[in-house]
Amino acid sequence: MASSAPSTALPPTAAPTPEGLQWKGFVAGVLSGATKLLVGQPFDLIKVRMQCSTEYRNAWHCLKSTLGKEGPLALYKGASPPAVGWVLSDMMLLGSLHNYRLMFARIEARQRGEDPATEVAAERLSLKAHAMSGAMAGWTCSLIMAPVDEIKSKLQMQTTGPKIYTGPIDVAKQLVKKSGPFAFWRNLPAAAAHRTFIGGLFCSYEVMTRAFHDVPEDSPWKVSNATATFIAGGLASNIFWASSYPLDAIKNRLMADSLIKPRYPTYASAARAIWAEGGMRSVFRGFLPAMLRAFPTNASALLVWETTMRLLGAEQTR
Repeated sequence: MASSAPSTALPPTAAPTPEGLQWKGFVAGVLSGATKLLVGQPFDLIKVRMQCSTEYRNAWHCLKSTLGKEGPLALYKGASPPAVGWVLSDMMLLGSLHNYRLMFARIEARQRGEDPATEVAAERLSLKAHAMSGAMAGWTCSLIMAPVDEIKSKLQMQTTGPKIYTGPIDVAKQLVKKSGPFAFWRNLPAAAAHRTFIGGLFCSYEVMTRAFHDVPEDSPWKVSNATATFIAGGLASNIFWASSYPLDAIKNRLMADSLIKPRYPTYASAARAIWAEGGMRSVFRGFLPAMLRAFPTNASALLVWETTMRLLGAEQTR
């Protein structure tokens, strides 16, 4: 992902759109995922505990209770699956995003009568293509993240009581023993439904980065490319979470459910249970830590990804 010019024309550094799988987005995604783990894991733990338990009055109470009973390292409880998962997730998400954008760039170029193999694209990639690329990248990412989320959610819901799982490997063993190897993907539809909204994230991100770029150079509102990326990335992630949070709550209920005595046999049963606990208030339980986490985590990660893509000389997709 690199900044586009004020008009519909791409920057003079743009090149013909290449065919085949491009690797630079995957490499940059590894660094983005590592950034997310460092910044976002404590927020994620608070969010999941509030979504899956009614013992906490609010995010601050959950944080104080966690620190008081379990110590500061508890904020990174269940972090080993995300350590692998977020790196793999962003590698798949952002690497596939870049390739889907290139695919749509070739399609749109051919629709304009251009040869994408030899000509520089005359126009920016459409916002519709950005949205579709994001949604498809979200589905691709779900194949990796559904098993990771399954393990992480079960570990994060272990507090100070008797331990059901000794660690991520034990969770994996119990999943396979109970339901076979496909148990890791038993909630894949819920994960994919939630990540469909990534299309909206990257569409809104593109709208905002274009708006920042189009500000006149002599305007007091003009900001650097890095600042624009950080702000747009943070705000776009907030839009994503505000729109997809109910689906995330259902997904986490399903994934944190007991293997021995499951309470939620279906997606609908999890949704009904959440609503019965307090209506809209229950649906958005843990929303504040999710939003607080989303801005710095995704803003930092996208800034790292964009910077790495520029350093690698990645193919133009915007």
